[in-house]
Amino acid sequence: MDIDDLLAEVEVDSVPQEKRDLQELTRAWVAERVAPELLPWPESLMDRVLIRIRHQIELVEDQTGNMDPKANFKLIIIQTELERFKFLVRSFLRARINKIHTHPLHILNGHTEHSASALPLLAPSEYQYLMSHQALLSQHYASSFLSQFPASLQKLDDTTGGISMIDKPDEDAAVFCRCLRDVGEILVEGTDIRFEMTRGDVYVVRWSAIRGFVKSGDAELI
Repeated sequence: MDIDDLLAEVEVDSVPQEKRDLQELTRAWVAERVAPELLPWPESLMDRVLIRIRHQIELVEDQTGNMDPKANFKLIIIQTELERFKFLVRSFLRARINKIHTHPLHILNGHTEHSASALPLLAPSEYQYLMSHQALLSQHYASSFLSQFPASLQKLDDTTGGISMIDKPDEDAAVFCRCLRDVGEILVEGTDIRFEMTRGDVYVVRWSAIRGFVKSGDAELI
């Protein structure tokens, strides 16, 4: 660990938790909107943010009608901060729901694989929504046309013949990323391209090459 890492840790410790949560939420929002695939659900961060939003809403409701000018000014600041948090949460969830709609079976398989990990792919409410959405979609397809096909051709997740019917996100899509730590040489799979990832540098690279570093916190999407 060099002097820059030590200074960064001191700086982080001196930042209030509320400001750190806002920074983490903003990074998660940007990453979710940029990444081609669904990212793991940031459970602890979202728990803290939702609790803070609930407390601020209760405070605004209690203070509404107070005629003290100082209290009114403080209330305006709280409402402004509350709206900023609510916008980020809503936009973050919309981006995730859009991916659930686009690749439901792929995400369901990924959630099953991540179920035993510390960071699940879906929140419990997202998982329930996905299951309900997929059940309604399967029922609609079956009543519309699938019931007229032979039983062997009615599966929506068929993988026979080496061809999968499960639609997947484009893992080779280009993304912008910023390196947060020196991670050394990176090889872009399927090519002869190699490059050094140095802290502070910005790259345009395939998502498949940078995915692991984004999830580990060594890089961030921008």
